[in-house]
Amino acid sequence: MGCTNCSSGNDGLPKGCKNNGACGTGGCNKLSVFDWLSNMELPDGQKPFDAVEVQFKNSRKEFFRNTEDIALSIGDIVATETSPGHDIGVVTLAGELVKVQMKKKKVDPYEDNLPKIYRKASQKDIDIWQAAKDREEAVKKRAREIAIRLNLRMKISDVEFQGDGSKAIFYYTAESRVDFRQLIKEFAYEFKIRIEMKQIGFRQEAARLGGIGSCGRELCCSTWLTDFRSVKTSAARYQQLSLNPQKLAGQCGKLKCCLNYELDSYLDAIKSFPKFEDKLVTQRGNAICQKVDIFRKKLWYAYENESNNWHEMDLDKVLEIVDAQKNNDPVPSLEDFKVELIADVNLSTYENVVGQDSLTRFDQPKRKSRNKRKPTKNRNANSNQKKTSNSNEKQANPSTTSNNEGRKKKPFKRRKNNNRNNQNNNKKKDA
Repeated sequence: MGCTNCSSGNDGLPKGCKNNGACGTGGCNKLSVFDWLSNMELPDGQKPFDAVEVQFKNSRKEFFRNTEDIALSIGDIVATETSPGHDIGVVTLAGELVKVQMKKKKVDPYEDNLPKIYRKASQKDIDIWQAAKDREEAVKKRAREIAIRLNLRMKISDVEFQGDGSKAIFYYTAESRVDFRQLIKEFAYEFKIRIEMKQIGFRQEAARLGGIGSCGRELCCSTWLTDFRSVKTSAARYQQLSLNPQKLAGQCGKLKCCLNYELDSYLDAIKSFPKFEDKLVTQRGNAICQKVDIFRKKLWYAYENESNNWHEMDLDKVLEIVDAQKNNDPVPSLEDFKVELIADVNLSTYENVVGQDSLTRFDQPKRKSRNKRKPTKNRNANSNQKKTSNSNEKQANPSTTSNNEGRKKKPFKRRKNNNRNNQNNNKKKDA
């Protein structure tokens, strides 16, 4: 979702219209409703419904009566009645669908006490409204500093200015009752406006602020979810989820609302399973359920004295054991009903490719090679010297050549033999 002002620029980066849910085209609005009756004409003689839905900052929506019969459409900026002064909002829905939305929100469509729409907003109204919106971030920061200085256990999450700039609503969250009488006095003295404090829940705070969930999409509460149902830990137990608060909690700090989405499907599937607390009575002993796989329809049982030895069983086999238990004819043991795992492993075709199956092949450090290669120049010079020395030795001592020729099969002892021959030759020369 996004309007043309929020689309990507030439460099691929998002432009950002910075309307924060108050876009004039309706493409960036939170909880927007598609008007599928916009292209349909009313029957002859029937007047259009005179109420419209107007959205203010974030997801706050209210219904207003169009008593002046102003031609309004989705995206129009209007001045609405409020106490005191007037407020500025954006029309998000008009026509017969407003009646449906009012019934959904439990508001009487024909109530006479609905606030009225004064007019379409002029340029002066829009300028005052934009100036008031620009103050919200600085006011919120200063309000938090004052609340911390007064040692109040509360969190000011958002500030919303009225369209005419004469009033501000401070949304806060707190775990217990807060005495903010002194806080209101300091706010009125600091900001020179009328102050209204409104406490909201943690889920409502996440809906107002918005964000990205662990699924990679926008939060449900800030896009389409309007009714916040209670979420219990039993929803996670029925779905075989680990009770890890870091994974099950959302940005509001409460359990994720999406735990209730598939709960009904799990409850319908569990109806055919035996209860998790029930024991299987056999002649060998009682067995306790350790694990349940709803999708594969498998259960794992273990005897009370052998909790580490699990037996995998199909649902049909377990129901057969339960029926035998009800007829006072328990089965001999679970081994007769467990699933046999047949592993087709052909050991003849097994190959260890460069030690890839070894988990400790990287634990040992690499050994340094002792035979370091010498530079090419020195190597050639040494080889020439060895050749000349060997030729001289052969001429001087022909017996050594025969000995060396007979020892070609053991080249690793050549150095020792050469050294011994050199020592013998030196002794002969001395003699």
